[in-house]
Amino acid sequence: MKSVNIKSRVLIAIIVMAAIFTSCKNSTVSAKKEVEKKEAEKPDIIELSEAQMKAVDIELGTIEMKNLNSVVKSSGQLEVPPQNKASVNSLVPGIIKKILVLEGNYIHQGQTLAVLENTDIVRLQQDYLTLKKEFVYTQQEYQRQKELNTESAGTGKVFQQAASKYETDKARLAGMETQLQQLGINPASVAGGDFTKQIPILAPINGVIGHITVKTGSFVDMQTSLMDIVDNSKVHCDLQVYEKDLFKVKAGQKVEFVLTNQNNKQIAGIIYGINQSFENENKSIIVHAQINNTGSLKLLPGMYVSALINTGNQNVQAVPVDAVVSAEGKQYMFLLTSDEEKKAEDGNTEKVLPFKKIEVATGVSELGYIEITPLEEIPKNARIVTKGAFYILSKSGGGEEEH
Repeated sequence: MKSVNIKSRVLIAIIVMAAIFTSCKNSTVSAKKEVEKKEAEKPDIIELSEAQMKAVDIELGTIEMKNLNSVVKSSGQLEVPPQNKASVNSLVPGIIKKILVLEGNYIHQGQTLAVLENTDIVRLQQDYLTLKKEFVYTQQEYQRQKELNTESAGTGKVFQQAASKYETDKARLAGMETQLQQLGINPASVAGGDFTKQIPILAPINGVIGHITVKTGSFVDMQTSLMDIVDNSKVHCDLQVYEKDLFKVKAGQKVEFVLTNQNNKQIAGIIYGINQSFENENKSIIVHAQINNTGSLKLLPGMYVSALINTGNQNVQAVPVDAVVSAEGKQYMFLLTSDEEKKAEDGNTEKVLPFKKIEVATGVSELGYIEITPLEEIPKNARIVTKGAFYILSKSGGGEEEH
């Protein structure tokens, strides 16, 4: 009988303990849900005391209206104007006897690049010398008939014939002299009986010799290009600007270039011309930009560049660049939601400031300020963190990325 009473008491004790455990567990779950509910009511809220803010030098301010430069992003490549590129050709067919330059040589306008031989130019010199000697007699006959006609001692018909031949031979002689000069032959030397069967090929512009397409002994005609010359002193940039940005771009605007193959070094320039027709199906217009100061950079046609075209100023919402931080591929700033005093966790009374993380879209950046567009509505004249935002981001658990 006594054994039965003991078992009954043990059973009652187990039931009581189970009830107490269940009650405690329900209380814990209820408290946890209450905490989660309170946290859900204040999403992305980070609280800092005044002491913390002072320790990490956090500063507050407001969103300002700033006059920042607006830019158009573009890309393109370096080019030289057509007047600074030349193909070297011969005015007459012939055999290349000498080549006096190498690829990469810098040459001056009028410098002899090669020597061409053509026996036909001997015949031209013979004809010139013959005509020049005949012209002496023609000129004398013209003067004699002119004097006779003045004294009425000759006939008008003979004078007219002499005058006609004089003018004709004079024009022919001038034409032959021009041909000889174009070929690099001195007419005075030919008049003295000094003939040549070789003519120099002269450089039409200053510049650097490009690809030489002929060799000694090659036969060339007037359509054959012997070599190319490029004058890189007038190199400029051709940029592609798309239709949506075309109305923003004007002559005289400043441009900043970045040369991708020159360690991303920046150079400055200015827009001087805009084409008036689309280049391709992408609806892009070629915009020509002069390069102001290349310094020690070696610029060659065909180099690719990225560019920012400064299209003017505009008033936009802006904050200091330190006010914006990055996390998970997005941009944020921190908004002060209240500045009321609260009781700290240790029981002391101190001022605790709550901040809310606000996602923003950023734009142009200049002089330490960056354009921002909040992605949610914020109160007018709201106070924001202008310095030390990265510290608050780290407290919110999003400080693994650089700001």
